[in-house]
Amino acid sequence: MKKIHCLNAISKQGTDLLTGKYTLTDDIKEADGVLVRSASMHDMEFPESLLAIARAGAGVNNIPLDACSEEGIVVLNTPGANANGVKELVLAGLLLASRDIVGGIEWCRRNAEDENISKSVEKSKKAFAGHEIKGKKLGIIGLGAIGIQVANAAASLGMEVYGYDPYISVNAAWMLSRSVKHITAVDEIYRECDYITIHVPALDSTRGMINKEALSQMKDGVAILNFARDILVNEEDIEDALNTGKVGKYVTDFPNPKSTHMENVIVIPHLGASTEESEENCAVMAAEELMDYLENGNIRNSVNYPACDMGPCKAVSRVAVMHLNIPNMIGQVTGTLAAGNVNISDMTNKSRDKYAYTLLDLESSPDAMTIQKLNAIKGVLRVRVIQ
Repeated sequence: MKKIHCLNAISKQGTDLLTGKYTLTDDIKEADGVLVRSASMHDMEFPESLLAIARAGAGVNNIPLDACSEEGIVVLNTPGANANGVKELVLAGLLLASRDIVGGIEWCRRNAEDENISKSVEKSKKAFAGHEIKGKKLGIIGLGAIGIQVANAAASLGMEVYGYDPYISVNAAWMLSRSVKHITAVDEIYRECDYITIHVPALDSTRGMINKEALSQMKDGVAILNFARDILVNEEDIEDALNTGKVGKYVTDFPNPKSTHMENVIVIPHLGASTEESEENCAVMAAEELMDYLENGNIRNSVNYPACDMGPCKAVSRVAVMHLNIPNMIGQVTGTLAAGNVNISDMTNKSRDKYAYTLLDLESSPDAMTIQKLNAIKGVLRVRVIQ
């Protein structure tokens, strides 16, 4: 019986899948797997039993990836599961940035006691007039699961869409509308677009990417939308740009003491994936990935180990070896199994940066001594007999 610990409240749509071979536990010290949303895990000590962490969402900045990798713990996430929810909020952000809807709503509240409000509004509403987004240029930086959906939706609304992503996948390229202009230099988006929305991960290379230099290239009055990560935008630089009118509106899904006091900023309380549907989709996807890894050793959507899928095990036994990506590891693993009189019927080896993963289907079950010898190979991080 595998034990799963939930660090956050996880939708029942996901936890209800954990039946039969699984039980939920309140004690992480005895867990084989963890389901988590936003709880920070950086100060946690992981038990030896812990094999995998599944994040019900895309971002994994709350999980210590290096420590997990070194301990042979797979970290899984759910890219795309909440993409539609974020996409819809980005579209709302576009409309909020183009028309002073928020100002109009606040005016109505301030004048709620005015018996002649229906007449007063005719004189006052011109202060909240805005622009239509049809025909305007939208630049999308990052064409992942969310960026593509935003691009296609904006194109269908009549916007002229520019998309930038030097690492776009083949699958993503196929999904992208033909009307979206694939740009090879982000500077072109800065120069040409009336609206710019960011959909890239938070990395050292993307931290503060919307800064003074980038802003200086943009059109006067540009609207910038950030539904990805707060650290992608240099707040001092964008505040200066807002004060001078270089940036007309800044829409962010990440409130903090600075952004909430800026002029011409629409701050949303991190609602991007806060829909019932997104939470259910993420929970189901996380649970399914976790179960597939624990039951079959297959890795889908890991952020620290390579993808690997050999389907359900139909052999007598399956062994998973997590190790450093160094020469002669495969030879040592297969040699150790051969010395233990174990024949390999099928295997695969995948690597990702400094780590690698070898999955082997065997015609007989290795004995305890053979497993001990596999664990003793220099560079091996974890050996697991799946069945």
